[in-house]
Amino acid sequence: ASKTSLAMATRFEFRQTVAQWFRRAISQAIRMSCCVAAGSSRVWSIRAASSVRVHSRLIGSAYEVTTAAEVKGQNEEQKDGSQAAQAEEGNAMAGLISRGFLGRRRPAEVENRLPPGQYLVTDFPVLSAGPTPHTPLDKWSFSMDGLVRKPVTWSWADFQKLPTQTYTVDISCVTKWTKLDTKWLGVSIDTLLEAVQVEPNGKYVMAYSDGGYTTNVPLEEMTKGQAFVAYQFDDKPLEPVHGGPARLVVPHLYFWKSAKWIRGLRFMERNDPGFWETLGYNIHGDPWKEERYSGD
Repeated sequence: ASKTSLAMATRFEFRQTVAQWFRRAISQAIRMSCCVAAGSSRVWSIRAASSVRVHSRLIGSAYEVTTAAEVKGQNEEQKDGSQAAQAEEGNAMAGLISRGFLGRRRPAEVENRLPPGQYLVTDFPVLSAGPTPHTPLDKWSFSMDGLVRKPVTWSWADFQKLPTQTYTVDISCVTKWTKLDTKWLGVSIDTLLEAVQVEPNGKYVMAYSDGGYTTNVPLEEMTKGQAFVAYQFDDKPLEPVHGGPARLVVPHLYFWKSAKWIRGLRFMERNDPGFWETLGYNIHGDPWKEERYSGD
């Protein structure tokens, strides 16, 4: 009976620790973005709900085993056994925990290029969920509308005829990864603005995408070479999982501002929030100021 009680107490103590960790991890996961900056509200709602269900299955039974008072009454021998059991179960759990939740070292040679709280990656993480849009190129278009004298729309073929530039930029996601020296081919927002006359009060831009995603950026932070619409990455057509056929890239802001599957820019008088901004992300999103959430 005593061995059974010890095993039950050990399992409770370990699961209680895991429960506390998963509360923090899942809470952050629900707030995550996307930095990838894309996805419909339906898709992201499904992802959040799914995370909560997994959380419940993992820790829901932890509080039915024994009480904190019973755990507290174990002697030193029991504590040693508890620590050993925790270590064994902890090693098993390590294989189940996504590396996206773990910390990263900041290499000294690139320390000054990493914004506060960011870690370096060499791959290109994909943090979107749900179905990825696959718009046929003959159906794709890009528009500039809102507070402009005359809206303009380009087909894919017409967009390809616009002057392009090659950009090498660092990108930082709100989920804390930074990728250095990413290479893109695209059309500068400055070039696109040559085709429209923006009204004097059109000082803000709402980028909108396939799937209903939106994100807001001040117009003054998209001009003078600060932003572009890219359709190649590393000398290859931009893959749909990374926002292809075309995505907005605003490298000096968190990557959720670089809307995947971009379909247009709408000029506005007010700095109205987009999808993630409405749900609590920062209205601006400067990684060097750690502007992750509202109030940062």
